[in-house]
Amino acid sequence: MNKLSLLIAGLLMSAGVMAGAADAVSVDSPYVRLAPPNAPATGAFMVIKNAGDKDVKVVKADNPASKVTELHTHLNEGGVMKMRPVPAIEVKAKGEAVLKPGGLHVMLIDLKAPMKEGDSVPITLTFDDGSSKTVNAKVMKPMAEGMPGMQHKH
Repeated sequence: MNKLSLLIAGLLMSAGVMAGAADAVSVDSPYVRLAPPNAPATGAFMVIKNAGDKDVKVVKADNPASKVTELHTHLNEGGVMKMRPVPAIEVKAKGEAVLKPGGLHVMLIDLKAPMKEGDSVPITLTFDDGSSKTVNAKVMKPMAEGMPGMQHKH
């Protein structure tokens, strides 16, 4: 092989390595909660499924709609619900992590512009092996009919 072929082969192999956890992960029902007018932040929710044989962790999220993006959870501290950043969201092998209101979620902080219902926000999830996956999350009103994760079964 000549040097160019070796370089290309090396780049392709490293691209394959970088795919890593992202290849085993799928994301269902991603959405961003429509923030009230002038609200500085909102949340994104989804179900992250891991079809792989190894546990993976989401260690970072990013999006172009806010200046800061953080992984968060809700904690009950003395009867008061508080949001707190978390260093990672674990997705067990052959399992899933449900990001929903009142639990784990992606926080979009310091929104750059108002969002409107129906907008789409690309959210890039980065995993502990350095691979990443981008999903498009639709902006939806809270409690909107058919909002993922908000259906009640009787």
